[in-house]
Amino acid sequence: MTARVRFLPFALLLAVAAPGVAGAADYTVRPGSMLGFSSSFQGSSFDGHFDTWTATIHYDPAQLASSAFDVTVDLSSAKTGDNDRDNALPGTDFFDVAKYPQAHFVTTAFHQQGGQVIAEGMLTLHGVTKPVRLNINFKPQGSGATLDVSGSLKRLDFGVGGGQYQDTSVIGADVAVTAHLVLGAK
Repeated sequence: MTARVRFLPFALLLAVAAPGVAGAADYTVRPGSMLGFSSSFQGSSFDGHFDTWTATIHYDPAQLASSAFDVTVDLSSAKTGDNDRDNALPGTDFFDVAKYPQAHFVTTAFHQQGGQVIAEGMLTLHGVTKPVRLNINFKPQGSGATLDVSGSLKRLDFGVGGGQYQDTSVIGADVAVTAHLVLGAK
């Protein structure tokens, strides 16, 4: 038997196995998932969430280079539990959903920083696109996983909060973003 013939079965095995080894896994977002935010109004903190959003999750902590997130948020679905605030958020002083109905986040890279995985990405909100960093905590569970995400952004960097609401003593400058995703294998 020649070296070429001995190598052929190994090459075929590698070619068949490579797609499973080379890429991250695709997940679907399941019920029980949440995309939230928090900030402050006149010195008091408040929490909110979005009722309507979609996420494409392609992730493997061992294959960060081939991982990707793509999230689209319906901004008119923001809820904070306060009627005045909930009615104001879609308006021109804040999200201006008539002009900018969605926010969109897409990852550009993942990297390990100590024991923490960081997702680098671009967020488009209120017609402005800027880089955002998110902390990732991924926990496999059977054929699925949970994915917890946290980060923060400066609302004025995106032009959110016009008029009297540009004053950061009224509405805080920082907005914390959190998500808890229950993922199922696709």
